Amino acid sequence: MITKRPRRNRYNEVIRSMVQETALELNDFIFPLFIIEGQNQKVEVGSMPGINRYSVDTLLDEVASCVDLGIKAFAPFPSIPENLKDKYAKESANPEGLFPRAIREIKKNFPDVVLMTDVAMDPYSSDGHDGIVINGEIVNDETLEVLGNMALTQAQAGADIVGPSDMMDGRVGHIRRVLDENGFHKVGIMSYTAKYASAFYGPFRDALDSAPKMGDKKTYQMNPANSREALIEAALDTEEGADYLMVKPALAYLDIIKLLRDNSHLPIAAYNVSGEYAMVKAAGLKGWIDGEKAMLESLLSIKRAGADIILSYFAKDFAKYLQK
Repeated sequence: MITKRPRRNRYNEVIRSMVQETALELNDFIFPLFIIEGQNQKVEVGSMPGINRYSVDTLLDEVASCVDLGIKAFAPFPSIPENLKDKYAKESANPEGLFPRAIREIKKNFPDVVLMTDVAMDPYSSDGHDGIVINGEIVNDETLEVLGNMALTQAQAGADIVGPSDMMDGRVGHIRRVLDENGFHKVGIMSYTAKYASAFYGPFRDALDSAPKMGDKKTYQMNPANSREALIEAALDTEEGADYLMVKPALAYLDIIKLLRDNSHLPIAAYNVSGEYAMVKAAGLKGWIDGEKAMLESLLSIKRAGADIILSYFAKDFAKYLQK
């Protein structure tokens, strides 16, 4: 005789909803946006169906449409022209550069939205790396000054949270000191704590034209084979003053999200990256899977693993889904 029947709690939709353990909300999301120079520009990223690069004027229209859907947080990324790139990423500290101008315009027109900005050299570097390259080596300590100046420039423009994605040692502490010394005590740091050397970043690099010009990023981004190392990075970032810890990518690293959630009291963010988005989108457009259901299942898995915050190119699609 069967006395234990778990199916009783799956008997109908109402019961299933009552016992559901995880639920996605729009407040969970940060929506990444790509910015380019020019006027009246809206250029689709070929490897990311439905995602565009915007000049600042059309970017404001996109933010407005997202705000109307209930999206409140954004992560803008700049695509810097090649002629402005150099070995030391000097353009990253130019207060009149593309990125600070875009930040100011967004905050001027939408003062209540939250902007999380990217702190890394690769969009500005002629070498395409997240650190200064000297004799073929990505040097750590020399890079920190560049990152600090970049974060300060973004904070001065109106960033609410800065996100160091470079994976240099000691960068969280250095950025925290620079921000505090300049009066930006309220600007948070969302550290890319466990950022892996992943194959899933390709479409993002297409969008920003920021791929390395030589070598790879394995000397600073984490080895996909490692998990305990993420705990070391998390402990250091926490000690140095991070306000949030991020795992990137998300879907191939759900175990790392769970690991940090179980070992930290800080909010955990996860970046559902461009390659993860592109796979679902492409398969959905081909009719090989139900794209909407696959989107929802993927996002739910990230939150179930322990993410409090999800950066995802699906944020706008999810917002539209909620309005059905």
